[in-house]
Amino acid sequence: MFMGNIGVPTKKLVKAPMATTITDSQKPFSLDPYHVSEEFGFILPAPLAELPPYYQPWMDIAQHVTELIYSHMLRSHILKMPLLNTQLLESHRELRLAHLALSVMTMGYVWQEGEDDTVKMLPRNLAIPYCEVSQRLGLPPILTHADAVLANWRKRDPQGLFDMENLELLVTLPGGDSVRGFFMVTLLVELAAVPAIKSIPLVINGVQCDDAETVTRALEEFSQAIQGMTDALKLMHDVSYVVPVYVKPEVFYGIMRIYLSGWKDNSSMPAGLVYEGVQAEPMEYSGGSAAQSSLLHCFDELLGVKHEAMSGAFLTRMRNYMPPSHKRLIQDISLQPSLRGFVQQQACEPLTAAFQLCVTKLLALRSYHINVVSRFIIVPAARARQLRNQGNISQEETVSRAPTALEEKGTGGSGIMSFLKTVRDRTRDVFNLK
Repeated sequence: MFMGNIGVPTKKLVKAPMATTITDSQKPFSLDPYHVSEEFGFILPAPLAELPPYYQPWMDIAQHVTELIYSHMLRSHILKMPLLNTQLLESHRELRLAHLALSVMTMGYVWQEGEDDTVKMLPRNLAIPYCEVSQRLGLPPILTHADAVLANWRKRDPQGLFDMENLELLVTLPGGDSVRGFFMVTLLVELAAVPAIKSIPLVINGVQCDDAETVTRALEEFSQAIQGMTDALKLMHDVSYVVPVYVKPEVFYGIMRIYLSGWKDNSSMPAGLVYEGVQAEPMEYSGGSAAQSSLLHCFDELLGVKHEAMSGAFLTRMRNYMPPSHKRLIQDISLQPSLRGFVQQQACEPLTAAFQLCVTKLLALRSYHINVVSRFIIVPAARARQLRNQGNISQEETVSRAPTALEEKGTGGSGIMSFLKTVRDRTRDVFNLK
């Protein structure tokens, strides 16, 4: 619907002159330095399911966190856990599994009794190794998107398809099948984005070479991938989509959200959390958030989406919850010659249309995400308020068990709807190429 508002002249697409090449000072841009997989993108390929035997005390608890929370025994089990030496963790995959295991234990320990009985201190036998592993990975000591989604999967049949029926979690949290559905659908969104990630070097190098034809083809692949991401997101819960409902909104809102919530911008833990044996002062960390995915950050930098001060500050802060190499990729994309400026300069109809389609698809993805958030947070929150106002706190109504501290916020602590709408509106601004 924005196709007629570009306001630039058109010309026939021509291939860039052969004399225009990348100079020695402009080496071809590549994904190789950023630990991005050709097959899986930002997803950790083939995550480990087990740690070396020395760390079995961690895995024994991490693999039973849900049962231990429901029996109110998780905290007591963690307090009895031995303090283990993290130096025996050698490979990156071992460190990622260790971080995942320690993360779910931490979330369960903090939120075992809900928002009214939180803790002020994480015990040293959990806090010390958790912070050591976090430091080695460059991740914060809290459950992140990189843990719960990117490194928390395996195939039931190793030779089978990478789809909902053949994927399962390595570790889980309360919420039953909806937890698996939530993390696995998010994983499939990441997988759908892989062709777009692989197109980024083609776009950047094409701009450097003044090769409009290459950039156009790469942007066409890019827009198709964003459409694939939207299609994958519809697996979350779309009553018009002919698939099972993998995530129940009332379960997400009433049960799951608290275990994804952090101790920053959360009135249930206004002082943060002390990591015993690490630092005497409390530390504050945001909970898991879609904003911790590197995908849309990369897309925004490539397409030239500029965010307002408040939303931009939150997004920038979320980059500290990503693996450092992925964060560096986002930063390095931002340093490349402007794609938007290149499209303006070329004034080439196929290139402009390809660029425009990418923005259209990104805008549609963000609009659909707003609908998902409304269904999973705003509508259940209204129902929870209605029940409280009626004095009807019934165990039969799952939403009535939801924490009130984050009622209108995302698990990352942002004012969710105003933030998402602002981000969407800034995406729409990219259409103005005048």
